[in-house]
Amino acid sequence: MDLQWLLQGLQEGINNMTWLEGVAVFFGIASVFYSMREHIWVYPTGIVSTLIYVWICFQYKIYADMGINAYYFVMSIYGWFVWTHPQGNQKVLPVTWLDSKGWMISGSMFFGSYLILLFVLTQFTDSDVPYWDSFTTASAFVGMWLMAKKKVENWIFWIITDLVSVPLYFYKGLILTSFQFLFFTVLATIGLIAWIKSSRAYAKA
Repeated sequence: MDLQWLLQGLQEGINNMTWLEGVAVFFGIASVFYSMREHIWVYPTGIVSTLIYVWICFQYKIYADMGINAYYFVMSIYGWFVWTHPQGNQKVLPVTWLDSKGWMISGSMFFGSYLILLFVLTQFTDSDVPYWDSFTTASAFVGMWLMAKKKVENWIFWIITDLVSVPLYFYKGLILTSFQFLFFTVLATIGLIAWIKSSRAYAKA
């Protein structure tokens, strides 16, 4: 993979991009930026992007990702409420790390959802990428849940999701969306660093 190949792929993605995919990409990137800054606008921008991707994934037969985008929509509403209604005397919901119980729950959610999705996709759909589609959906499923809880580890699951989504969407011909996930990988890494610092600041407060 060289720079020329990447630029050609990006140009191809722009040439083939529909206006709907462009809007989804714009709001998706905006949502990640707001998430990095712990800004509540992560949710309204994310809602717009996910609703559009539900339709796009349906058209391209990426069924598990279609389902996860519908889940994003529901979790965005939930996260919006949780972030704006912190418990106790807290003014804001603090960024914290998972404890051992949290990791057990997250791991169970990941493997459980992966196996269920893989079974559904292989048995009841015409998906030609059931393993990869199930994997990215399962990791994103956990990542979104952890983001709503403001857990640092949400970024780890997003990085995993993004890295696998890059070749998946490229293979399906959604070139611009593939590059979006490549960009998301960089943003998620920055977000991980930012939330680690934030968790330390909350711990000292």
